[in-house]
Amino acid sequence: MIIMLALHRFDTAMPRMRRTQPTTAWGALAAVTGAMLAVVVAAAPGRAPDETSADAKPPGPAREAAVTLVVGRVLEGAQDAGEDRCAARVLRRGLCSGWQEQRVRATAHGVGSVLEEPALAEAARDARNQVRATDAGSPLEITLTEPGRITDVTVRDGHGRHLAGELGPQGDRWLNTESLRAGETYTVQVGAQDAAGTPVGVTMAFRTAPPADGGRLTVEFGPRPGTYGAGEIVTAALSRPVPAGDSVARARVEQALEVTSEPHVEGAWHWVDASTLHYRPRTYWPAHTVVRVRSGLDGVEVGDHAYGGPSEDLEFTIGDRIEAVTDSATHRMTVRRNGRVIRTIPVTTGKEGFRTRSGIKVVLRKESKVRMRGDTVGIKRGTEEFYDLPVEYATRVTWSGEYIHAAPWSVEAQGQENVSHGCTGMSTENAAWFFHTVREGDIVEVVNSGGEKMAPFGNGFGDWNMDWPSWLAGSALHNADGAPHGSQPTPSRLHPTT
Repeated sequence: MIIMLALHRFDTAMPRMRRTQPTTAWGALAAVTGAMLAVVVAAAPGRAPDETSADAKPPGPAREAAVTLVVGRVLEGAQDAGEDRCAARVLRRGLCSGWQEQRVRATAHGVGSVLEEPALAEAARDARNQVRATDAGSPLEITLTEPGRITDVTVRDGHGRHLAGELGPQGDRWLNTESLRAGETYTVQVGAQDAAGTPVGVTMAFRTAPPADGGRLTVEFGPRPGTYGAGEIVTAALSRPVPAGDSVARARVEQALEVTSEPHVEGAWHWVDASTLHYRPRTYWPAHTVVRVRSGLDGVEVGDHAYGGPSEDLEFTIGDRIEAVTDSATHRMTVRRNGRVIRTIPVTTGKEGFRTRSGIKVVLRKESKVRMRGDTVGIKRGTEEFYDLPVEYATRVTWSGEYIHAAPWSVEAQGQENVSHGCTGMSTENAAWFFHTVREGDIVEVVNSGGEKMAPFGNGFGDWNMDWPSWLAGSALHNADGAPHGSQPTPSRLHPTT
């Protein structure tokens, strides 16, 4: 079986890559070195790290399923050949200057090898002399070249934001429907099946070039406009990093990122890393709050002869305050709307060796059907604990694969004992009700599980597990006691502007 992943991209000079946190638990994040696209093979990636399909290994000496990936990229100067000749689906060596290919063969079990071609030697020599990155304005296309189908494509940037795309009606082609962002690192996860239905998968990473104007600092806010739960976090992704050692620049950036709300609540920014900030209130957002976020960076000097650029504003609202608290000791989930109990649900959570994470999480997204398989979280096929199950009404609360979902196979244990591998299981009826009741940003807390504490960052939104003094310590404008640092300006305020 052959899959061609033609990443149709135009390249410009690339600065040294900054470090980004991995967003998956099952696949290593590949790093881009030189002009080549780094590729890491994964057993069976799905829409997210733990959404899987069956990995059917044929018995006996039958040939293992394998794929050959053709990764196409266009180096600097490609646009000289004419934009119409360098569009998606027509990239060919000779038509677009700088066109290069890299082939990687991988088995369904993640054993990969690079298949060298004469053109690669030249590209590798070029990579040693000059490092180039992808032009954010070019398309990203994934194509299946022989019988089979693409089952899943997930493209996510270093801040956890998903790139929208569309799968063709025949399941043989995927193309992005929104533009790549400049100065970003992207992780691409592809799952496919050959004509016999055998699953294969691959993970790869690439980086886009910074803005052509030399890197005016801009910011992209999250979430997208809409209605969210009381635990929703405001995110700010900077177009380039601001190092922790430059406290003056960080203070200027933070001061320029203004958050207002109706009604007014106390809140603050926290630097997650050099290019990511999170904003949260001291306590959960009140129900029906209107939140507005804007950047005043345009024209502001934020370093040695570096200036901010324009960014889009954001407005979103908070719906009813939904809180779901699961007590693993009593095997019950209590769901409240605006403080009033609306349902108590018998559940089962993680058993010994697979304890459910304790602490506060928020709903990340809802997936009506997911296929879950044990080997994506380290459980070997053929062992007693291995599972391969289709799951309905799956509400995701961590990127590494913790869900609240229907578990009809464990109904007898629900309300009695903990028998899961870390997820919260309930009857199909209750799971459907929960799925249709909650929205992104709603609060999900687990107590008395005996599991590790939910991390504040990197696996979803665990920000609420950090106490307020610790949160303020991550601000360039506050001391841990909440007072502003020295004579630095006061932080952006969470109340209507006047």
